[in-house]
Amino acid sequence: MTQTTIGIIGGSGLYAIEGLESAEWVSVETPWGAPSDQLFTGMLDGVRMVFLPRHGRGHVHTPSTVPYRANIHALKALGVTDVFSLSATGSFREEMAPGDFVIVDQFIDRTFAREKSFFGPGLVAHVSLAHPTCPRLSDVAEEAAKAEGINVHRGGTYLAMEGPQFSTLAESKLYREVWNCDVIGMTNMPEAKLAREAELCYASVAMVTDYDCWHPDHDNVEVSTIVQTLLGNADKARGLVRRLPGLLGAERAPCPHGCDRALEAAIITGTEHRDAEMVRKLGVVAGRMLSGAG
Repeated sequence: MTQTTIGIIGGSGLYAIEGLESAEWVSVETPWGAPSDQLFTGMLDGVRMVFLPRHGRGHVHTPSTVPYRANIHALKALGVTDVFSLSATGSFREEMAPGDFVIVDQFIDRTFAREKSFFGPGLVAHVSLAHPTCPRLSDVAEEAAKAEGINVHRGGTYLAMEGPQFSTLAESKLYREVWNCDVIGMTNMPEAKLAREAELCYASVAMVTDYDCWHPDHDNVEVSTIVQTLLGNADKARGLVRRLPGLLGAERAPCPHGCDRALEAAIITGTEHRDAEMVRKLGVVAGRMLSGAG
């Protein structure tokens, strides 16, 4: 058994949790540059928590400039074992209304301007993403949401777009009617891919703010409308997060779905051919598989 450390990636206000003890901001250096911000750490109900403002305090990073590799590396470096990603999304489904939460289980990645892997020339790996989120953490997120009285939907496909602009009407209809997506956002990719490469269990909680632009009875997406719904979702999100330590517990068994062993069949480059600098950079993320190599 290992000790549970919960990582929360989301908005700047998520760390304002009543009862968080020994709280402090921590700076983490990574070989991938600086994370979005310092990370806020503390203890909640006997479980260590690490909060990362995805866009930085004050929302200074666009979806494309979020330093995803540095963020996941920083969480891993601080001992995080389980990651909950909370993010604002649009909805393609009438029943997934603004203010609802969706526990995402699939992604379609339409981003194109981001580094999507820790690995590269000199050290090649191919992880499985058939099931990109951890069912164990998704169960916990769903239970926490229901306990908070949140209208939550279990399962959904998240369309990750590059942004920062919102969809055209033609795109919105394509994603909804042809690709059968459920929600749309700009930040869960490559975040989920990198979490898998770092052998971190990852759950995605989509907080619906709008109906994108497909819905004939609703106005086109406006930032002011989204912000109003975001504020309403913020209290719900803090309530959900507040329940996670009690549901997960302080001690952690190996993931029954293998998320924490994702690299065991993924690294292709033979030991004698691995680039020493790549091995060094990947020491935190993949050190379990690379120790003694290089």
